[in-house]
Parts: sequence; C-alpha cells; structure tokens
Amino acid sequence: MRFADPTYFLLIIPALLFFFLFIRGKIGKEAAMKFSSLKIVKKTGAKKITFNRVFPALLRLAALVLLAAAIARPQTGTGEEKSTQHVVDIAIALDISGSMATLDFNPDNRLVVAKRETAKFIEGRPDDRVALVIFAGQSFTQCPLTTDHKAILTLLDMIQLGMVEDGTAIGLGLGNAVNRLKDSEAKSKVIILLTDGVNNAGEIDPLTAADLAKQYKIRVYTIGVGREGESILPISDPRFGTRMVKVETQIDEKVLTEIARRTGGAYFRAQDTRSLHEIFKQIDSLEKTEVTVEKYTHYDERFFWFLWPALWILLFEMVWTNILRVKLP
Repeated sequence: MRFADPTYFLLIIPALLFFFLFIRGKIGKEAAMKFSSLKIVKKTGAKKITFNRVFPALLRLAALVLLAAAIARPQTGTGEEKSTQHVVDIAIALDISGSMATLDFNPDNRLVVAKRETAKFIEGRPDDRVALVIFAGQSFTQCPLTTDHKAILTLLDMIQLGMVEDGTAIGLGLGNAVNRLKDSEAKSKVIILLTDGVNNAGEIDPLTAADLAKQYKIRVYTIGVGREGESILPISDPRFGTRMVKVETQIDEKVLTEIARRTGGAYFRAQDTRSLHEIFKQIDSLEKTEVTVEKYTHYDERFFWFLWPALWILLFEMVWTNILRVKLP
C-alpha cells in the first residue's frame, strides 16, 4: 500500500498540539500560595487527569489521524505485465538426396548431423513458428508453420533417406519453403536451406525461386553441407549388400551464394559437425526474436479503509459525551 498525497499527514501535527493543550488544561496550575503543609489544600489543588476527561479527546485525536490518512489517498497496487513479441517465422528446407548419406561428418553421415543441429536450433527458438520442408528429386512439406515444437521435432526425427525419389531439386525445395511463408504476417520471415549438391531436378530454377522469396521479403540463408574432396558414400548393392564407394563433393556454391545475396541472407559452408553448429548459432544471432515487456501497476483508492473508522469513532465520541458519560456517576 502507498499514499498518493502523504503531505496531508502534516495535519496530524496541529491535532497533536491541540491534544497536548487540552491535557495541559485538564491538569491545571499549581497553587499560588505556599503552605508549610499540603494537607490543607489537598482537596483544592490541581485538577486530576481522569478517564472521563481524557477519553473523548483520545477519540477525537484518533479520528483526526484516520481522516488525515484518508485524505492522503491510500492506494493498493496490482502489478501487471504486458509483453509484445515480434516473432520470426522460419522455414527449414532440408536436402534428403542420396548423397546426404556421405560419411564425411565422422562418425555420422550428413543427414544425421543436419537433423541433430536443426533440432538444437529449433529448441532454441521457443517463441517462433517453424515449418519443415524436405526435398530430393521432389519436395513436400513435412510440417507446416507451427509453434508446437514438440510435434515438429518428432517429424524431423522421422525424416529418412529415400522418402522421395532421388535427385537434388534445390529450386523446388526453396519454392516450397517460400509457399509456407508467403502469407505470413511476421515481422521477419526466414528460410534456411541445407543442401550438399547441385540442382539437377525439379521444374523451378533455384534463382527463380530466390526472386520469388525476395518478392515476399523472405531472407534465405543457404548452407552447403559436406567436405571438399573425396568422401565415402555407402551404396546398397542387391548382389553384394552395402559397399563403400568414394565420391567427390560437388556443391554449387555460386548458385547458393547468389540465392542468399538476392534475398538479403548469407551463404555458409559446413565441412564438419562443429562448423554446422556454429553456422546455426550465427543465424540464430542474426534473426533475434524481439520480446518487449512493459511493467506497470494499477492502483485502487482505499481511502474508505480509514474514512469509515474515523466516522464511527466520531459517532461513538458523540454518544459517549452526550449520553453514556452523562449517565455515569
């Protein structure tokens, strides 16, 4: 509780002064003559303070103190918070072509590491909506925009190689991600595209999809996944089972860089687990969710807490003085 106008408590000072003068008047003065024995003037000396004389004055003093407190405007406050969030809508386009099985992110393949780091990124964005798009020779939406991160993480974990026909349709995957975000009213719209190859499938050219993203004010961060040079790729052979073959990593960095440039994003190259983790951290720092919290207090007037007791005390004082005190012997 607080008092909005505490200066009114100064009214208590004159009330105390009048009370002091009243008590002093009831005590009276000493006798003007001196006697060798006070027994002679014992019955005619100074006035005594009695309960009947002081009690009404105490009641009036208490009433005045309470009235001063009421005028000082006592208030109780309720703290409230109002938060405004400027969230980011994010679509993650993940390449699941056969080359993502390459074992150059020891001991895991590219897809396993990409899924793990993507999951960490999603977990670190609790206020944002996230969509998940996958592509190889074709593309489809694994999960539309949602704030249910538990659901999207489950769907991310279910992604496996071979879910769609093989190939690398970068333009189709990017176009599908743009479609997830084009109607969004979020302050910031972002696509994170992870691929390890060159566009060789689909009906949409990657740069055409980039222009579409630019039209809808969507930034695209592209990530080339895979080490330079030769790496080991497991191949399923119907006759001899799984065998390991050497493959050369071919990432169209020129196209990925141009996609990012046209949309205001950035291109990154991840050659191991650590670098991919750092890339996601950098994107996370570039696309911060803004949360504005306004704290304020609503105050309610509580003058009646003091006003009513003051009025009841004054009423009692009147009854005491004019009725009860008269009847007392």
